[in-house]
Amino acid sequence: MYACATVLSAAFMFLLVQQAAKAGEPVPPPGFTMLFNGKDLTGWHGMGHFDPRKLWDMSEEEREQMRRENMDEFKAHWYVENGELVNDGQGPYATTDGEYGDIELLIEYKTVPKADSGIYLRANPQVQIWDYTEEGGKWNIGADKGSGGLWNNSPGARGKDPLVLADKPFGQWNSFRIIQVGSYTTVYLNGKLVVDHAVMENYWDRSRPLWPRGPIQLQTHGGEIRWRNIFIRRIPPAEANEMLDEYNDGGFKPVFNGKDLNGWAGPIANYQVQDGALMCKPNEGGTIYTEDEYADFIARLEFKLPPGGNNGLAIRYPGNGDTAYDGMCEIQILDNTASKYDSLDPRQYCGSAYGMVAAHRGFLRPVGEWNFMQVTAEGHEIAVELNGTPILDADLSEVNEYMGDKAHPGKMRLNGHFGFAGHNDPVEFRDIRIKELN
Repeated sequence: MYACATVLSAAFMFLLVQQAAKAGEPVPPPGFTMLFNGKDLTGWHGMGHFDPRKLWDMSEEEREQMRRENMDEFKAHWYVENGELVNDGQGPYATTDGEYGDIELLIEYKTVPKADSGIYLRANPQVQIWDYTEEGGKWNIGADKGSGGLWNNSPGARGKDPLVLADKPFGQWNSFRIIQVGSYTTVYLNGKLVVDHAVMENYWDRSRPLWPRGPIQLQTHGGEIRWRNIFIRRIPPAEANEMLDEYNDGGFKPVFNGKDLNGWAGPIANYQVQDGALMCKPNEGGTIYTEDEYADFIARLEFKLPPGGNNGLAIRYPGNGDTAYDGMCEIQILDNTASKYDSLDPRQYCGSAYGMVAAHRGFLRPVGEWNFMQVTAEGHEIAVELNGTPILDADLSEVNEYMGDKAHPGKMRLNGHFGFAGHNDPVEFRDIRIKELN
């Protein structure tokens, strides 16, 4: 569970929300902002089940025109009554004007028999809302398990089905607490954990991860549903990193003490430690590496890029040569946004197995902010997560095409050192830990 997601206890949050509801005007808990003002449709527009990539490809004028065209139908099916946002079961989905990335969302709903609905996150379906009864007629597709699951995940995927049935009887208000960091999504329904840190799949393109931001949508689906007390909190990067690091089953050991390079080998005189972070000295570099060797492992660390910064993680490095070719691989650490890198081979951008397999782009935080990265090397497979989003998953034994047709003879290595392939830039690394796998 996300212990640090908010300083408020769930009970205190509930009390605040209930007091606000009695007063007839929603009052967000500290740190949250109001998405629905309890009075009108300000901050919302209508948009149906629509691929957001098409929306982002439009000009601002085209997007505004689309909103205007949907507005009459939106207002025909959505209205405000007694401080509640009400939909009659038809029409476009209520869609936030703003877009959101890492968030904590609080929302209450009340539905009716035979209806179902859902909450789209980043315009991606969805946190499911069911008629969970047998009379609802959808037990054959999972309604018997209750609401709150990531229903559009693949069959058998983590999070698709809720962990427990937590719905309240019809006529009562249900409350969601939804936390999303990167692709990882946690859902509480009526105070019960129903989805625990599961990756939300990209419904629109399952070959790619969920995009970093997008609007929130309230689905319409054949029956009246009412919403109230809709509050949101943007999760800052430092807290997001803590949340991502909370999820582990132990076994991670620090390989950098934050003070010096004790336990490291290679050209360590070319590196320095400042404020608990490891980095190259100005205009110096070279591959430094742990004295210990590792076979299968998971590495976790944080890194911060300067403008145009370039470095890399040495994976199963033999202790000599170029880790990108003589080691299993180099996982690239790069400022993808720098104009000088506009024309690189896709296999050179951040998170890629350098020269062999390209990582998905668009998930780096702005230059100067700390990023959270996890790398898993198991057999010949290498997987990378950046800020909670899986950006690389490859079996290097199957790679037979290389950047510049230059072979990587070390790609089949099954053990070696972990390190940094310094490229003369002051890229900072901290909180470097490794967990050995059986």
